[in-house]
Amino acid sequence: MPWRELSVMEQREEFVRLAFLEGANRSELCRRFGISRDKGYKWLGRYQASGREGLADRSRRPHRSPHRTAAATEAEVLRIRAHSNNAWGARKIGCVMERSGWQDVPALSTITEILRRHGKLEANRHEHPGPFRRFEKTEPNELWQMDFKGHFALERERCHPLTVLDDHSRYSIGLEACANEQDKTVRQRLTKIFRRYGLPLAMLMDNGSPWGDAADQTLTGFGVWLMRLDVGVRHCRPYHPQTQGKAERFHRTLKKEVIGCTELGDLAGCQHAFDRWRAIYNHERPHQAIGLVTPVTRYRPSERPFPEKLPSIEYGAADIVRKVGDTGLIRFKGQSWRIGKPFRGQPVALRPGDDDGILRVFFCRQRIGTIDLRRRLYACGFVDIASPMPTTPQAQPHQQQV
Repeated sequence: MPWRELSVMEQREEFVRLAFLEGANRSELCRRFGISRDKGYKWLGRYQASGREGLADRSRRPHRSPHRTAAATEAEVLRIRAHSNNAWGARKIGCVMERSGWQDVPALSTITEILRRHGKLEANRHEHPGPFRRFEKTEPNELWQMDFKGHFALERERCHPLTVLDDHSRYSIGLEACANEQDKTVRQRLTKIFRRYGLPLAMLMDNGSPWGDAADQTLTGFGVWLMRLDVGVRHCRPYHPQTQGKAERFHRTLKKEVIGCTELGDLAGCQHAFDRWRAIYNHERPHQAIGLVTPVTRYRPSERPFPEKLPSIEYGAADIVRKVGDTGLIRFKGQSWRIGKPFRGQPVALRPGDDDGILRVFFCRQRIGTIDLRRRLYACGFVDIASPMPTTPQAQPHQQQV
């Protein structure tokens, strides 16, 4: 059975939790997890009969007695705290105890006192950045936030953690230990993620490489690849990380609960630690921003499967289609218009705008710019018509005088 060797239990548990979500396509999930339907339904049956214990290779610790003593309650508080790498506070610990069916869950003040008595609390008030203006998508897979957490040194190399987070549910779609931040590396990791969870409607990224160009905020070849997959490309405002506040908060939690307290020797060890913590984050850790529920309760895989072969680009009969040349230019009305080198060899469509002399430029289903024939001006501006997101600041237009 082709489960990954380093995280067998985590993958089995993720599979059954996703399969039991309302409206889940279990056959499709079996295909994405690389197992047969017979094996998939075997694990579903074991989980339904015995819960998480049914997913193990047998011989698990028995349930605790319902007649718990004060000492047992204190031990449980400390166990949950240790399970979180000494990161969770009283609210999360109390929530986990209630969810697990623990009798006589102590008050939050009592849990805090237990932690303080055992030297588990530190003053972390300085870590809170203050209030932000928040937005949240209404459905899973409407928007994924993707970013690189700051890289850190290992014994003989550096790790560049690539994080992908669902905006609505806070579900960690991907947490990858990468050797670099190059286009090829990101595409390989993201392709694996797309095959398992499907395609989102749009992705939000900053303006750094490989998905942006901070110099003039134009799209890169990576962004063109996403648009070919019919994934809307969004960029946050330069020098405005608050737009990706959920990703930034995820990075802070990752540093506190994994990177800052775990011995990490190489990339394989990093990936193993990331996989284990990601399962806890998605399925066990109460998330305060979503009412102390776990992200998996609000997530379901996308119904848009990853196409192993890119579909052909088709435009409407009324569209004016031009092929972008090797220098990134198209010709229209006897003039050259710079669309951008990442679009070399690709067809783009010109469509009349609301005003005379204005043409909107589209690549696939995403608008990538505007041509002003009156002022002989081309302005880059990325607007996704399939999944508009007006609450997210857009990159400032980059104008080119012709």
